[in-house]
Formats: sequence, structure tokens, C-alpha cells
Amino acid sequence: MNVEELVRDTFREQAADGVPAPPGFADRVLAVRRRRRTRTIAGAAVATAAAVAMAVAVPLLDTGGDDVRPAGRMNRSGIIAHPDQSPPRDLIAVGDMVVAGFSTTKMVTQPNKDRVITRTYSLLDQKTGKYVKDSRWSFVDIAPGGRTAAVLERQLPARRVGLLDLMTGRVDRWIPVPQGVAGVDYSPDGKKLVATTYAKDPDRLYWSNRREIGHGNGTWEEPWPVPSRTGFSLIDVASGKSDWHEAPYWKDRSGNSLNSRANFTFNHDGRLLYEQISKEPYRLYRDLRGMTVPTPAAETKLVDEEIGFSPDGKLVGYPSGVREVATGKPVRKVPDADHIDPLAWAGNKRFIAWQIDEGRKGNPKRLVLITLGNHKIVPLSDFSPQDYYDPGHWEPLFSGR
Repeated sequence: MNVEELVRDTFREQAADGVPAPPGFADRVLAVRRRRRTRTIAGAAVATAAAVAMAVAVPLLDTGGDDVRPAGRMNRSGIIAHPDQSPPRDLIAVGDMVVAGFSTTKMVTQPNKDRVITRTYSLLDQKTGKYVKDSRWSFVDIAPGGRTAAVLERQLPARRVGLLDLMTGRVDRWIPVPQGVAGVDYSPDGKKLVATTYAKDPDRLYWSNRREIGHGNGTWEEPWPVPSRTGFSLIDVASGKSDWHEAPYWKDRSGNSLNSRANFTFNHDGRLLYEQISKEPYRLYRDLRGMTVPTPAAETKLVDEEIGFSPDGKLVGYPSGVREVATGKPVRKVPDADHIDPLAWAGNKRFIAWQIDEGRKGNPKRLVLITLGNHKIVPLSDFSPQDYYDPGHWEPLFSGR
């Protein structure tokens, strides 16, 4: 569920309960955003955590060369944590999984009463090991290895995809997408990109398409998004060559679509693409030529917004916890399970998650490491200064390293 759909569903639930949503309610629910599923590099082994590094060391020079070792590849056998920082200023990583950046989101009202969901990214500087704010981009996806990011400029739909070098902070290449792109996703092996194309900005709520909101005690008008997905462009990263395929946005039986941002994502083995929808089967799959295909047998239990398979394929993570793939049974030995929100696998038995403190005002959250079968929770960041529902809360971007 993306931001726009969440806002609308929340308004709908408020109306069904006979309680009018207060002014500015859309801004307050912006913080609950779609989580990006985490991909793992095939065959990569994740080492056991040995210690928590409280600070990032100065990157070392490779022996036999002048290149600086990427900060994201340091201390790959352990944990690099900063439990005194939120949002983080310095590198956070566990084994072969690194927080390659993070984003914050806010709603910006335009002079014509349109409203735009606006992301601001802070990306890992691979030279210094620090997160650096980069306001140039409207959408970012990090390649496996964490050295490169696919970026889109502020004006959406963009007409090109940039390949940003996270060592230099410069765009090495621009890949044209004349159909207009508003979302990008790397394949699990990093060799391909899927660029989802749109006729209109999916993050814009249009006053010209406004709806009456509210129930009972009063109503008001809110700008409304316009679904406009046209298809996707499959890009070969090495050559920059691409093929565009038509794939209009999904509609329900009434011909409606609540989801204006309907990006395509590679499935766990990179052989197919899928999109999330709001009704069963919750995922719709296509092959790389754009043809609809049945749900793969191994992915029939993957619904809604999950974090995907563990590296060995035996477990799958959901916002509600971790389950066995073979049986669908929940894994019970998750410490503080009621307050844990899984985000990314860091091995077959470890995952990175939000821990929510419902005992404190605003229900703040922090990034933690959970090891299944172990009741110890390792903090990776500090608790956020914002409330849980604050739209300015930071959301991590993960990458295998």
C-alpha cells in the first residue's frame, strides 16, 4: 500500500466509523509508507555478528592500488551500529546488508492547490561512511553492492534514469526513457533495471480532480491523484539498451484504481515482475516482456507488503512477523514480537526491523537487529525524535554489499 492509497483508505475508514477526519489528516498518515522489499545477492554468505562498532573508521586504501575501499564494505563480518543517532549520520550495516541511505517524505502544497508527495534522500558517501543529503532526486534505488544508485530527477515523469556513483557523488551515465519514468528497481543481480512509466506524476494530488472528504459532522475537498501508468522499460545496465512494454494500471471490477503509484518490482529470482494491488491475489505478475503470468508456486504465500524470502528460502518476513515458507506457520521466537516490524534480512536467522516503543509519547521507533531464537535485541539506531506517525520520519534503503 503506498502513501496515496493509505491516505484514502484511512479517510474511508474514518467515514465508515462516523468520525470525520480532522484537517491535515493526510499529512499525519504520510509516515506509514510502503516498505521496499529487500533483495539478497545469490550465494552470498552472511557472517556471524562478532561486535558492535560504535563509530565508522576512516576508509583504508586497498593494497596494491590507489582506490579507496568503499565504506559500505568495511567490517563485513560484524555489526556497525550507531544507537545514539536518529536519523543516522554514520554507516549502519549488519553482515552483508547495509543501510545504503534513507529518505523522508512530506506533502508540499502548490500554488494551484495541488499537493505533491516529496521525498528527500540522504545517501551513503562511500568515501567517508557518512550519510549525505542529496535533494536532487525524486526517486532512488540502490544497486546490489551499494556502489551505484539509479536516480530520477525532481520533475516526474522524468525522461531519463541516472546512474549515480556513490563514491564520487556524480552521475556516470544517463539512460533515456522517452516514455516518462517515475519509479526504478534493480534486479537482484544488479544487471537490469525496470523503469515504470507514467503519463502523469504519480506523487501529485490534483485539485482539478478533487474529491469531497468527510462524513457526518462536516465535509471538505481534497486534491486527488490520477492513475496514469503506461508500462515499463526494461533496461540492460551495462549497455544502456532498453525495451518498452505497454502495461496500463490495474483496475478493479468497477473500473477504478486507488493506486496512482503502481511501480513494477523484480521478484526474488529476477525472472518476473510484479505489482502490488489492494485486492486478492494482492500481487499481479508479468514476464519481462509484459505478458501476465500465473503467480509462481514458490511465491503464492507472498501477499501485501512483505520483506521477502530469507537467503536460504525457508522463511518469509511480513510486517506482522516471520513465517515458515513451507507451512505458513509463524516463527514464535521473535523477541518483543508485538512491537517489531521486519524490514530486511541480514542472514538466514537475522533481520533488521523497526522496534516501536508504545510506552513513550508518540510511539517512537528505532532500527534494531533481531536474531531468531535469541531474546537479545541489538539497537542499530537511536529512537526517532519524531512521532511514529510523523511524515518526516526517516525510512532506510537497504542493499547487499
